[in-house]
Amino acid sequence: MNKITAIILTTLSLQLASCATTTKDSVSGVKRSQFLLMPAGTVDTMSAQAYTETLKEAQQKKTLNVDKAMVDRVRGISNKLIAQVGVFRPDAAQWKWEVNVEKNDQLNAYCMPGGKIMVLSGLVEKISATDDELAAVIGHEIAHALREHGRERMSQAYVQQFGLQALAAFATGSAVGGAAVQAAGAGSQLFFALPNGREQEREADKMGLELAARAGFNPDAAVTLWQKMSAQSKSAPPEFFSTHPASANRIADLKALTPKVRPLYEAAKAGK
Repeated sequence: MNKITAIILTTLSLQLASCATTTKDSVSGVKRSQFLLMPAGTVDTMSAQAYTETLKEAQQKKTLNVDKAMVDRVRGISNKLIAQVGVFRPDAAQWKWEVNVEKNDQLNAYCMPGGKIMVLSGLVEKISATDDELAAVIGHEIAHALREHGRERMSQAYVQQFGLQALAAFATGSAVGGAAVQAAGAGSQLFFALPNGREQEREADKMGLELAARAGFNPDAAVTLWQKMSAQSKSAPPEFFSTHPASANRIADLKALTPKVRPLYEAAKAGK
């Protein structure tokens, strides 16, 4: 077997082995098969390092967790959402979750692979977000992490940037693996630089809505949230829109899914 043939066979094997769905099927109906070449442990390690650097920078600027009341509020909402992640994937309940708030005027939030959540204060203050609306945002971001969309984007970018030879080297550990190291080093940058695809956004909308409903937050708030965000975009588009574009179709999709998750919300409220 020559080198070219070996690379092609290795590539095909990897593609087959790397296609799986990261979460269990549920009311929201998210079960698409995903291309996940990058090892989950590698992605989680890179993300944790990037998150730690973000925290250090915020501490140096004295912008990390400066408003105790806001931090307590965000963490309280987040913890209720995190308590429900086992519905979608049991292993996520054991992730080393972290929730922090940075004083920053941008309307933005994110959850990195492995459960590292950051909410910027502008998201809370500029739209006077209710607890239900904050749950809609944070639930959406947690859904991205549960579905490992960051890992999926990195895997796709890896193949596009480094090609079949590097892909085979990644699996075999051969001398060409320098490209693999280079790609892994760019991983955390790729997480922030590559926007979520349209299907990934739809999945996070659906799963995030269900997650919030299961945690006892009103699913109608997802619609009011996006309406408020759209109103903010009339002057200058919020940073959040660079990776989470709003549209009339998006709001319509959320309205269509709400009746399906409302019984979960009502059951959660009744159980309190």
